Amino acid sequence: MHEIGFLRDLAIVMMVAGATTVLFQRLRQPVLLGYILAGVLIGPHTPGVLVGDPRAIDDISNLGVVLLMFTLGLEFSVRKLREVGMGVLMVALIEVGLMFWIGAGLGEAMGWQRMDALFLGALISLSSTMVATRTLAECGLRALPFAQRVVGILVAEDVLAIVMLTVLSAMAIGGAMEAGAALAVVGRVGLFVVAGMILGLLLLPRLIDYVAGFGRDETLLVSALGVCFGASLFAAWLGFSVALGAFLAGAVMAESRSVHRVMRQVEPLRDMFAALFFVTIGLKIDPALLWQYALPALGIAVVVILGKTLGVGMGMVAAGQPARSAIRTGLSMAQIGEFSFVIAALGASLGVVGDFIYPIAVAVSVLCMAASPYLVGHANGIVDGVRRVVPGPLRLLLASYAGWLAGLKPVEQNAMIAAMLRRLLWHIGVNVVLVVTLFVVGAYVNAHNWAWFSTLGAGRDLRHTLIFAAALFVSLPMLIAIYRKAEALGMLLAELGIREHFAGGYTHAIRRLLARLIPLGTLLALGLLVSVLGSAILPPRGVAVLLLVAGVGLSAVLWRALVKMHARLQAALRDTLDGPSSGP
Repeated sequence: MHEIGFLRDLAIVMMVAGATTVLFQRLRQPVLLGYILAGVLIGPHTPGVLVGDPRAIDDISNLGVVLLMFTLGLEFSVRKLREVGMGVLMVALIEVGLMFWIGAGLGEAMGWQRMDALFLGALISLSSTMVATRTLAECGLRALPFAQRVVGILVAEDVLAIVMLTVLSAMAIGGAMEAGAALAVVGRVGLFVVAGMILGLLLLPRLIDYVAGFGRDETLLVSALGVCFGASLFAAWLGFSVALGAFLAGAVMAESRSVHRVMRQVEPLRDMFAALFFVTIGLKIDPALLWQYALPALGIAVVVILGKTLGVGMGMVAAGQPARSAIRTGLSMAQIGEFSFVIAALGASLGVVGDFIYPIAVAVSVLCMAASPYLVGHANGIVDGVRRVVPGPLRLLLASYAGWLAGLKPVEQNAMIAAMLRRLLWHIGVNVVLVVTLFVVGAYVNAHNWAWFSTLGAGRDLRHTLIFAAALFVSLPMLIAIYRKAEALGMLLAELGIREHFAGGYTHAIRRLLARLIPLGTLLALGLLVSVLGSAILPPRGVAVLLLVAGVGLSAVLWRALVKMHARLQAALRDTLDGPSSGP
C-alpha cells in the first residue's frame, strides 16, 4: 500500500476538489474559497484525517505551484505589458508600495518580529489575478474600460511580485538585508528576468510554432510542459525559485503565434492544478490556529479591502481617471492572491516566520474572496455613497485635475520626438542588458565549473582568458548596436539641444562634437560596468588589452556582417512581439 500512497492522496484531493467545485457553483460562491475549506476538512489537523503525509502534501503543492505559475505566465504577455502604459504601472507601484508599508507597520504594531511584519506587508500587497478576473467575468463586466485597467494593474503586479519574491528569498536565507544588498538582489533577478525574456523570445516562440506545425495536440502539450519544468529546474539551479522559472516560461510562450492552441491544451491542467494548489493550502492549515487568530485576520482583511480600494483609487485619480472608475477598479482588486500564498509558504518553509503567518494569510484570503463578488456587484452603490460623502469642491478639483492631465499629453511633433527617444533608449537598454548578461554568465561559469576546466589542464589565467574572450566576441554585435544607437541618440539630442540663436556660428561644430561624445561616453560607461561585473574573469592585464584590441580589429573588419547579424536578431524579436497571434 505504501507504493500507492501518493496516488491515494492525490485521488482524495481530486475527488474532494470535484465535489467542492459543484457545491460552490450551486451556492454561487468563489470556487477557490471552497478548495481551501475542503483542504482544511481533509487535512492532518482535522479528526478523521484523510491526507496526512507531509511529504505527499508538499509534492502536490510544489507541482501545483509550478503549473499555476506557468498558466499565469501564459496569460501574462509582453504585448500586454507594453499596452499597459506608464499610468497603470504607476498605479501598481502606488498600490503595492502603500500596502507593503501598511502591512509591515501593522505587523510591528501588533508586536510581531521584523521578518513576520515584512512578510505580512508583502503578502497583502498583491491582488489575486484568478479571483479578480473570474469575479469580473461572472458579473459580466470584463468588456468595460475599468475592467481592462484592472487586468493591466494585475499584469504590472505580476512583475513586482517576481521581484518581491526573490528579494524576500534572499532576506530569508541571509537574514536582515542592507539597502545595498537588497538593490544587488533586485538587480540580479532583474537581469535574469530581462535576459531570460529576450533570449527566450528569440527561441521559444519559434520552437513552439515549429512543434505546433506537426498538428498533434499531445506533442504540443508535452513540449510546452517540458519547457515549463525545464525552465523551473534551470531557475532553481541558478538559485531562484521554481515559481519564477515557470512564470517566465509561460510569459515567453505567450508570444508564440500558437499560444491559443497551447492555452486550449493547458486550460484543463490549469484548472486541475489550481484546484490542487488551493486544496493543499487548506491541507497545511490547523483550524485551531485559524480560530486563535480570527480577530487579527478579520482586522487585516478590513485593512486589505479599504487599503487596496484607497491605494488603487488614489493611483487611478493621480493618473487622470474619473473618481467612479477609480473606485470600481479599487474594489475589484480588494483581495490577496496566488503570489501571496507562495510568499507565505516560502517564509514557512524556510522557518523565518511564525507558524501563525500562513493561517492568517489563508483566513484573510478567505474573507476577501467571500466579500469580492459583493463588492464588485454593488460597486455603483458604493461609489454613489462615497460621492455623497465627498464635498462638492473636492469633486470639482478632481475633475479639473483630470482635465489638466489630458491637456498635457504630447501631440504631433512632440509626440513623434518622444517616440523616437523612447525607441532609441529602449534599444540601447536591451543591448546593454544582453552584454552585461554575457559577462555575468561568464562569471557564474567560472565560479561553478572551475573543476571541469582543471580536468582539461586549464589553469586560472587560461580559464579567465577563454571565458572573457568568449563573452567579449559573442557580445560584439550588441556592442556595435549600442554604439550605433547612441550615435543616433547623440545626433537627435544635438539637433534638439543646440540652437543657432544660442551657439551662433559654432552651432554645427558643437552639434558634431556632442553627437560624437554621447556614443563614446556610452561605450566608456558600458566598459566600466562590464569591467566591474566581469572582474571575476579578467585575464592578465596584457592579455586583456590584447583581447580588446583584437575585438576592435574584428569589429572593424566584420562591421557590416555584425550589423546585419544584429539586425536579423532585432527583426526576429520585433516579429515575435508585434506579429499577430494565430486564431483559436
